[in-house]
Amino acid sequence: MVRSDPQPQSPPRVRPKVSAPTPPASELPRLTGPLDPRGAWMAGECSLARALDVVSTRSAFLLLREAFYGTARFDDFAERAGISEPVAAARLRELVDAGLLTREQYREPGQRSRLAYRLTEKGADLFPALAALMQWGDKWLSASGGPIELRHRDCGEPVAVELRCAAGHPVTPGDLDLVHRKWRHDTEARGVRGKG
Repeated sequence: MVRSDPQPQSPPRVRPKVSAPTPPASELPRLTGPLDPRGAWMAGECSLARALDVVSTRSAFLLLREAFYGTARFDDFAERAGISEPVAAARLRELVDAGLLTREQYREPGQRSRLAYRLTEKGADLFPALAALMQWGDKWLSASGGPIELRHRDCGEPVAVELRCAAGHPVTPGDLDLVHRKWRHDTEARGVRGKG
């Protein structure tokens, strides 16, 4: 009987722990009041999370894009968004149930009644978010800057999404303080200014 020596086992590869790069603190929003330190609270009532619950799928965003482009008929939504009719039907129903779109009956001459979909005020308020995503995609995911651009109808200049404070100053994430609304209102009522 011939015995073969087992192959020497190489030690298991250990991946070094690599921490995700974090932008300098000067480029991040500053946490204030009960939000500082970050590890002391959970974002349980997060408006961003609730908004994503409403428009959490790619198809929902594409259908909203089409609504902003003036699409109203079901068949056109499915075709122009490049999704199947069952998916379009499910997403349109969800967008109507969430109050972003409304259904209206219409009838073309000689045809049966059909449904048209129109943006509600709540749905129209999502336009800046969609424009910001488009702008981000144009910058980071398209070598040519994207296939279309937004231009101001009155002057013809390109339109960009940016953050501004209520006084009109442009702001970056590093210029922001994250303030808990209840804490801010409570401290303002007492005439106390929080740290930060």
